[in-house]
Amino acid sequence: MPSPLPPRITPQITPLATAFGGLLALAGAMGIGRFVYTPILPFMTEGVPLSPAEGGLIASANFLGYLIGALLASLPGLPGQQRTWLVGALGVSVVTSLAMSVAGNLASFAGLRFVSGLASAFAFVFAAALVLDRLARLGRPGLSALHFAGVGLGIALSALLVAGLAAAGSDWRGLWLASGGVTFILAVAVTRLLRSTPSAENRPQTAVAGPARLSASVIRLIIAYGLYGLGYVVTATFVSVIARSDPALASAEALVWLTVGLTAAPSILIWNWVAGRIGAAYAFALAAALEAVGVVLSVISSSPLGILAAAALLGGTFVGITALGFIEARRLTEGDPRRLIAAMTASFGLGQMLGPSFAGFGADLTGSFLLPSLAAATCLILSGALMLWPTRPDRID
Repeated sequence: MPSPLPPRITPQITPLATAFGGLLALAGAMGIGRFVYTPILPFMTEGVPLSPAEGGLIASANFLGYLIGALLASLPGLPGQQRTWLVGALGVSVVTSLAMSVAGNLASFAGLRFVSGLASAFAFVFAAALVLDRLARLGRPGLSALHFAGVGLGIALSALLVAGLAAAGSDWRGLWLASGGVTFILAVAVTRLLRSTPSAENRPQTAVAGPARLSASVIRLIIAYGLYGLGYVVTATFVSVIARSDPALASAEALVWLTVGLTAAPSILIWNWVAGRIGAAYAFALAAALEAVGVVLSVISSSPLGILAAAALLGGTFVGITALGFIEARRLTEGDPRRLIAAMTASFGLGQMLGPSFAGFGADLTGSFLLPSLAAATCLILSGALMLWPTRPDRID
């Protein structure tokens, strides 16, 4: 009589592997797939060539894709496993980065960055859903900070990659090829760390309850989030171009984006701690004010130390502000907050979609990024002020 087949062994899902897999997913899809455009843009500006307005339009196409992707990924009842959507989105991010190296005109660049934005949004939404759910079920929700650190670490990795290859003589096409290659490696690692498992995380999302009451606090949060999107994205898109365009700052160009990434990595942990002491709304306003200082400093500084300080203020706040907005949304809602988060995502996406084009055309007209950056800093100050507007406590029913 033949011996029975041995039982199938299911690899153990551990909290650390889950959090680290999420970190690598965000590093690939967001830190590289979404934000590597910033350090590569100066090379494209000279090598393609591109004007500031054209560079801004390409960035806006990416942010439009991210906006649409975030809204689509949040729809209830999407079929299939969260892991499948995540891995597929990472694959699209790889392909679009590689394809940027063979594109040659404004329309193809914008189209590829639009699709890349879609992929980044799907990867972010499904990585967060998968990783945070697993960490909660494994009793280690605190490791979510490691997961979200992937955005900053990916930015730092992209900065090192671009700086190293540029020093070796690579042009902008080679930089996009390398970015796609690194994202592919990260995607393979993610498939190994975030193994498929039959569980509630693989079921379609349930429908969200009916429309929410739009209180004054909710409306202000939505507007503040849109102003923040417009305010941060000008510097986040053009800071490397700003550094290269000024001979006094050129020596710091390779370190600028690295500084953004290294300061972004621990920022959620830091700002969550601040929010626990003074509240998310006050922490949001404080972070927005600090970021406004960094935005202004990026265009008035005449020393490498000044532009690096601006980069540190940007990196140390922009990811943290995103999390603080979601914390405040959670405070203002009863039950599922996805309706409010969807509205915030739309407002944020509109702001960050308009910002690069506005800044690019402004720089073309005035010859510098000074006026667009001052306008962006004003948006950040207004965003923080809206969060501090005194009202009685209210919540969405």
